[in-house]
Amino acid sequence: MKKIEVPTFRFLEETIKRMDQPGLLLVSGTSKQANVMTIGWGLPGILWGRPFFIVAVRPSRYTYQFIEETGDFTVNVPRRGMEEIVSYCGTVSGRDHNKFKEKGLTLLPSGHVKSPMIEECIIHYECKVAYKIKVVKEDLPSAIISSCYPRGDYHTLYFGEIISVHADENLNLEKD
Repeated sequence: MKKIEVPTFRFLEETIKRMDQPGLLLVSGTSKQANVMTIGWGLPGILWGRPFFIVAVRPSRYTYQFIEETGDFTVNVPRRGMEEIVSYCGTVSGRDHNKFKEKGLTLLPSGHVKSPMIEECIIHYECKVAYKIKVVKEDLPSAIISSCYPRGDYHTLYFGEIISVHADENLNLEKD
């Protein structure tokens, strides 16, 4: 399917809906070596007068090293029917599995960042890290610590400026 550039927040509602269920696919790395992970937490919006997608990645995740190396990432919105793939990408580590190959995912070069996009997805956000901050245990309510960080593996929040957004040409959200 041909990809076309679209206005930054044209598919914001659908992106948020699919982030909640089944999740989105975050990719970082290069066309030679990258990793994909599932995200269910993220914040697209406006910050400092620019469009951003904030994502949370634990330092223990394989993707973390790629974001640190490239300084960028893509957020890919899966089409309907990719639920099992999204689940798989959130269950196994790229250190031990080539998730792209195992699930038949095709990497597409991005236009503005090093990290590739996933061809089988319908919407793609190209993001360049403008800022990052580590979640600090002492600043969190105890309920969040006990429910989200029982092992003490606190996220780093990456503030990715959205450089470009692409979508399938003739995207029909009723079908995809």
